[in-house]
Amino acid sequence: MSVEPQSYDVVVVGGGINGAGIAMDAAGRGLKVLLCEMNDLASATSSNSSKLIHGGLRYLEQYEFGLVRKALAEREALLRNSPHIMWPMRFRLPHRPHLRPAWMIRAGLFLYDHLARREILPGSRAIRFDQSGPLKASITRGFEYSDGWVDDARLVVLTAKKAEQLGATILTRTKCVNAVRGRDHWQVTLRDTRRQTDRMVSAKTIVNASGPWVSTLFGESLAMPAPKMIRLVKGSHIVVPRLNQDDEAYILQNEDERIVFVIPYEDRFSLVGTTDVEYQGDPGEAKISAEETSYLLNIVNDHFKRQLIPADVIWSFSGVRPLMDDEEENAQKASRDYTFEVSDDEQALLISVFGGKITTYRKLAEAATDKLCQYLGVSKVRWTKTAALPGGDFDNQDSLAASLKHTYPWLSDALVSRYVRTYGTLCREFLHDCTAMTDLGTHFLGSLYEKEVDYLVHNEWAVTADDILWRRTKQGLYASASEVEALERYLITRASGLSATGTRPDTDTAGGIGLSG
Repeated sequence: MSVEPQSYDVVVVGGGINGAGIAMDAAGRGLKVLLCEMNDLASATSSNSSKLIHGGLRYLEQYEFGLVRKALAEREALLRNSPHIMWPMRFRLPHRPHLRPAWMIRAGLFLYDHLARREILPGSRAIRFDQSGPLKASITRGFEYSDGWVDDARLVVLTAKKAEQLGATILTRTKCVNAVRGRDHWQVTLRDTRRQTDRMVSAKTIVNASGPWVSTLFGESLAMPAPKMIRLVKGSHIVVPRLNQDDEAYILQNEDERIVFVIPYEDRFSLVGTTDVEYQGDPGEAKISAEETSYLLNIVNDHFKRQLIPADVIWSFSGVRPLMDDEEENAQKASRDYTFEVSDDEQALLISVFGGKITTYRKLAEAATDKLCQYLGVSKVRWTKTAALPGGDFDNQDSLAASLKHTYPWLSDALVSRYVRTYGTLCREFLHDCTAMTDLGTHFLGSLYEKEVDYLVHNEWAVTADDILWRRTKQGLYASASEVEALERYLITRASGLSATGTRPDTDTAGGIGLSG
């Protein structure tokens, strides 16, 4: 007797920020949702951004006022909903002779301040640099304005976690290998990429949110031509020893008009990026080139007293941004806005997401879910603008840190700080029965202990050492090769030990197969 495939209102293909955002919004409106991701959540573009919640000051020069206004309006909503993984940041813009006149920059900043309402973030101002600062002596004046910082990979994971809490099924390491379209539903074949086993599900709608793979999914899995192509642009970043000890970030405009950020990163480091390079090939294999590294170092060395060489680069990462192909010759000037392609043709609905930026992911998800609800005849109000992400149910980081120190006085200040800005109140889930450091279990590396690792495997779809060290935490910055190997052995032993007992490994609590976003 054949078994009917499990039925869903929507299958979302892609576990980046857009896919996770749509899954969360749709589940919160009562739709039955499945999200599939062929690798780990946030394993491509969504963990390789500049990690900013910003309007995009430079987009004003490209007259993208609508995009900037939309992004600026979103900043404060996101900051309120995720105080653990997002926080305000001041940016300093040094003024140099090759830039536009100071009055023109000030006018642009005035516009940036007033395109959308601000309640949390202070406005811009002109500033003077003195000889005690990190910049070269020749740089004496500049400007300061506000935007926000985000732990991009944590944002994706916590959004997916919220979706799961609302009833969504989240399947990582699961690829959509085929989808056959009928009049009122899709028959979707999902492949567990670790076990190479297939399962079939039925869906009334599909959302193609596969990021850099959005166009190729059509030919590979949907058996139809892509309605439009995207432009792949590689952005690379380097991590170097901390260039400034204060909390401000710097925005540097090079003579070629490209923008490079220097952002305080993980206490001891500075994050420098990004580049804009046309990219061909597998988006999952993007790597920084020697030319990109040299380019970023040269811009930093033009501005900062401390001079860097390639040996100072501690880590680098590259992401491929799927931009709308607007035939703009300069990759940096290609639009960062998003668009949908909606296809029903008297058949089951397909929504494909092209373009987008992390700051506007919630608005994108809201618009996509509106279309899903309209098609499915569901009348549900929008709800995500004031919805806190898991762990974000607290007033501010200082108050939560004080509460944790009171409950767990044996925790170091550094460990409390990391738990607050990684998990928020969720850290109580793995701390609740601990009364001393020894209760945290095996120390793997940096400030990573067994209790945290087990929590990530059991609750956040972590499978490999990379999942934990680079996307759930940034403890990879402190890890030696032998320590990484030891952690990987622990994860393998843990999974196989659970399997041997006849219990499904914790790494499978949310499934395992999708296309990366």
